[in-house]
Order: sequence, then structure tokens, then C-alpha cells
Amino acid sequence: MEVNVAIVGATGNVGQEILAILEERMFPVGEIFALASRQSIGREVSFGDKTLKCQDLENFDFSKVQIALFAAGGEISSKWAPKAAKAGAVVIDNSSHFRMDPDVPLIVPEVNADAVRGFSKKNIIANPNCSTAQLVVALKPLHDVATIKRVVVSTYQSTSGKGRAAMDELFTQTKGIFVNDDATPTEFTKQIAFNVIPHIDVFMEDGFTKEEWKMMAETKKILDPKIKLTATCVRVPTVVGHAESVNVEFENEISDDQAREILREAPGLLVVDKREDGGYITPVDCVGDFATFVSRIRVDPTVDNGLAFWCVSDNLRKGAALNAVQIAETLINRSLLAAA
Repeated sequence: MEVNVAIVGATGNVGQEILAILEERMFPVGEIFALASRQSIGREVSFGDKTLKCQDLENFDFSKVQIALFAAGGEISSKWAPKAAKAGAVVIDNSSHFRMDPDVPLIVPEVNADAVRGFSKKNIIANPNCSTAQLVVALKPLHDVATIKRVVVSTYQSTSGKGRAAMDELFTQTKGIFVNDDATPTEFTKQIAFNVIPHIDVFMEDGFTKEEWKMMAETKKILDPKIKLTATCVRVPTVVGHAESVNVEFENEISDDQAREILREAPGLLVVDKREDGGYITPVDCVGDFATFVSRIRVDPTVDNGLAFWCVSDNLRKGAALNAVQIAETLINRSLLAAA
């Protein structure tokens, strides 16, 4: 079955990654349309050996496509996703706008693929936050065996999670510091080069940031509402790849050896856990890979039935573009799309 696809935000980091992943995974594309804002009309993007010219989002007829992959931010999604859905396209949205809507499924295919059928209520499916996506892929197989009670996670999130301008700021500041240039931040609240910033998204009344709240709320919606989770989200001076330090308390006994074997057999995961120098995965190692990597698995002796581990994934892939494409594949595999 060939599927006609539109990419909204095709010129951005995630949009271009979606195009690359559709080609890499040999997604059964019939016609494909690159859509962008008016200032990007005519700009060219690559899709395999083809070159696509961006069309104007405002004038596009979404009845031409069965799937619309949105990667242009919440403001665009809030306005255009319902219009695309009304025209008959199944929208897979990368923004946070629809994630907590009870009539919109929030999907990580390795975790809760069965929930995808709920898209029919609004013809919209939400992609989770990048840091949530990799976390729940690692938590799901452990939860199935030992039942998670509580999670404490600290994230180490790359600048690409904030967009191209943020990546450029890291590069400019890093280069400038060596020649005594001013490192005044514009994209971040503090200097990002040679620094870490414990602040992602806006602060909320309870002292958590919205990024931290997203991890708490989305994990409950995707995995289990009974799970208690607290997060500290930190921006670090890397370009691509989010890392997480995770402590989990379970209801039932589970050893580190059991966890290692469970995770090795789980979909979407690769375990690299040698207790030696370099026997773990870092953000640099995960760039361009589809997998979520787990390392440093060990017993947490401070609680009963506790484990600690390190989790790394390419945030532009599993955290955004790959997960969106996997959702689209799930729709096809389960025969949930209308014929073109």
C-alpha cells in the first residue's frame, strides 16, 4: 500500500530528519509534499535522490494525503493540524499542543501501540517529548516484569532540542571563548558553552519547569498513571543526543542481571553495559542511530527493589522524527489508513 504524505515544517531539523528516516526505512511513499511557511516557499529539501520544493502550508489541500507529519511547533500545529485532520489526513504531531488531550493518543510504538486506534476521535496522534520517549522505551519492559512505583530522572539534553539557533549559539560561544569574545546568551538563559543549565522551558508555580512536568505527565499517560516520577531537566553543551540518569523503585524484586537480560530482549533498545573504561554509550556514540541505549545498570541500595541506569538516544530521531515515522508504520501495519 502506497501512502501520500505531507511534511509540515520540512525545512527544520526534525522535518529534514523525518524525510531522511522515511527514505532509510523504505516507507511506502506514494506522493510526498514538503510544506513550510511562506518565507520558505521554493526552498529545496532532499528526499533520497529526489529534491522537493517547499510548498505553501496555507494553500495546501490536505485531502491529497493520508498522513500529515507536523514538525513546525505548537502554534502551527494548533492552527493547522485540526484543518488537516478535518480534510481526512491522519495527523502525527511532534509539538506538545495535543499531548494531554484525552481524545488524542500519545504514542511510543514500542510501549503503547494498541492505543493508536484512538486517533479516530480527532484524526490526530501526538508524539511525546523527546526526553519522555527514550525514557518510557527503557521503563516499559521493566514495568511489565516488576511494576514501577517511582522514578527519579535527571536529564542531560543537547542543544538541538531547542532548535537550530540554539545549536548555532553553542558553536559560536565555544569558538568565541577561545578568542575572548563575549559569550552573551540569546537562545539560553545562561552561557551554554562549557556550562550546564538546569532550566528547560518555562517555570511553573510549583518550581518545576514545563519540560519536567511534561516528563511526569506524559509518562503517566503513555505507561501507567500510577507511576510517580520526578525530573530535573538540564541543558548541556552537546549538539545531538539526550542522556538520562534514571533511578527506579519497583514493587517487586528485580536484580541488575535480570534487568540487563530483560532490556536486551526489548524492542528499540540496545544494552551496552561493560563495567570497564568506555563500556557505556555517550551522546556522541548514539548520533544517527535508531536505538535507545542503556548502560550502567546497577542495584540502587537506598530503596527496596531499586535499580539505577543510564539511558542515551538521538533526540532528533527517537525523540522526534523516528517515533513519528514508527507511528505512521503502525497505522499501515494495522490497516488503519484509508486507501489513497
